[in-house]
Amino acid sequence: MATTEQGTSEGTDVTRRDFLYVASGAFAAVGAAAAAWPLIDQMNPSADVLALSSIEVDLSAIDVGQSVTVLWRGKPVFVRHRTPKEIEEARAVDLASLPDPQADEDRVQKPEWLIMVGVCTHLGCVPIGERGDYDGWFCPCHGSHYDTSGRIRKGPAPKNLEVPEYVFLNDTTVKIG
Repeated sequence: MATTEQGTSEGTDVTRRDFLYVASGAFAAVGAAAAAWPLIDQMNPSADVLALSSIEVDLSAIDVGQSVTVLWRGKPVFVRHRTPKEIEEARAVDLASLPDPQADEDRVQKPEWLIMVGVCTHLGCVPIGERGDYDGWFCPCHGSHYDTSGRIRKGPAPKNLEVPEYVFLNDTTVKIG
């Protein structure tokens, strides 16, 4: 091979040039990632938000037929101690007649306890308890009626009230989230 005045071959220059391009690109990519990491990391939830990711609710203070509303992740959560009549009504519904068919047994872990997010699935209003055509929840803003299992029965809401993840820690305490 022919050599240039500097004493290097042309084939070696191409290899060095390729190496410099790859090395420069890799260095730039690592630098960009290092610069972007703090910007991406700051989008993670803060410690106070993570602390609210789950709550424990004492069920011993809730009488049969009574509901309480607790705040979880900035949303109201309805915890209802259902009566035997409410349980019976919820289980007697023909699923084919529901806009969003879901059996009552699929919405509760223990029949006497109904736990659901209290946000209407139509436009995000908060329904009023023990109201409406089905003695469940009624959203006065747009007229959605939910039954004693939180299922949409009438009105513009497209889905049932959401059931959050929860677990019974014991007979008197439930952990939501």
